[in-house]
Amino acid sequence: MVGSTASERARARHADEAASWIRDRCEPLPPLEKSDQFGAMCDRFADARVVLLGEATHGSAEFYRARAAITRRLVEKHGFNIVAVEADWPDAARVDRYVRHRPAGQYDEETFARFPTWMWRNREFADFIEWLRNHNADRRREDRTEFRGLDVYSLGTSIAAVVDYLDRVDPEAAARARERYGCLTPWQNEPEYYGHAMLRGGRDTCEDEVAAQLKELLDKRLDVAAESEDYFDAAQNARIVRAAEHYYRIMYQGSTESWNLRDRHMFDTLQTLIAARGEKAKAVVWAHNSHVGNAAATAMGWQGEFNIGELCRTAYGDSAVLIGFGTDRGTVAAADDWGGSMRIKAVNPSRPDSYEHLFRQSGISMSLSDLRIPANRELRDALGEPRLERAIGVIYRPESEFYSHYFQAVLPDQFDAYIWFDETSAVTPLPTERPDGVAETYPFGV
Repeated sequence: MVGSTASERARARHADEAASWIRDRCEPLPPLEKSDQFGAMCDRFADARVVLLGEATHGSAEFYRARAAITRRLVEKHGFNIVAVEADWPDAARVDRYVRHRPAGQYDEETFARFPTWMWRNREFADFIEWLRNHNADRRREDRTEFRGLDVYSLGTSIAAVVDYLDRVDPEAAARARERYGCLTPWQNEPEYYGHAMLRGGRDTCEDEVAAQLKELLDKRLDVAAESEDYFDAAQNARIVRAAEHYYRIMYQGSTESWNLRDRHMFDTLQTLIAARGEKAKAVVWAHNSHVGNAAATAMGWQGEFNIGELCRTAYGDSAVLIGFGTDRGTVAAADDWGGSMRIKAVNPSRPDSYEHLFRQSGISMSLSDLRIPANRELRDALGEPRLERAIGVIYRPESEFYSHYFQAVLPDQFDAYIWFDETSAVTPLPTERPDGVAETYPFGV
């Protein structure tokens, strides 16, 4: 390396050695068209209580197809019965009713119709939903695999769901709920303005009202059938309203606190689902790498943030498996700005000082690296130096990629396994009915 310093030459040697270890110890993957063979590569994780499947972007087809193949295998062969995703509960509940053959279930243009629509309205995901519906068709109701949303953003639709439920079962309680939730009425369509109003001061928060509504609803548990799906849904929506009120109230006070609140809510929702399903509950989680990997091994954790992966590791130990995904280049579905139109964007080849570049250097186009087994200790050691890792959410800004999309991490401490695709392509979006207004996911992106 002409003109390079000794430290630069040493880093280059370490990178070459790490790429060599990846080449020697990773396991090449079968093509995604052979989905059962692809999924079988993860049979080794079947004893887990929770398997968390990541993605390096919110808009790459291969990540969706890979997660679908793995999930199909875990559901069909290994008794997994919960699929929980980084999505809003009310939309996911509509899909859950569809896949479990319950009334009013749909996966249509009105489902996941808010920005970013392509994240859960795409052909790759739709194929998985149709498979799950067919899988459940001939099974007893209690044996059907459920589909759930973990996220916190659905303030307006969750309020409506609570009130609609109470209108059916207890009109007087519905009137009380309307009065309490009336505090949030000015901000239901644009909840980020609630946080702005609270930051300016001069107005009381709605914290007490939403907490009182949740308490009243939970106090009714003994008055309804334990297996009541409608009650379970309403109670979860009341929890979401409480969490969303808190989230939007603090969102301008700093990203760390709001991030932690969101991931704590997603983890608590997962815990609620597992508890409701009982001793035989086994869950697959689909979310971005930034939620699925152990935050303690990343710059996120070093600045005080935690995530679902870290909380699952603490709660379940080795019974939680955290699987990350990565890619070097290709295309991705993403927007330029919040609420913007989806575009198909070219993904820049990865930086030379990144983990993605090491996997690119290995020369294996599709691979699984099992980072837990003792035989791969040398691979873990080779990857154990902190490096950059790329995260693309619903926004992709290739012109400022280093500042916008890279962060420091220690990959073998972040994930139990890592699935690699040299090149990926954008998801295929489906039609949606997009409502007016700013996305409730504003202003954060993964």
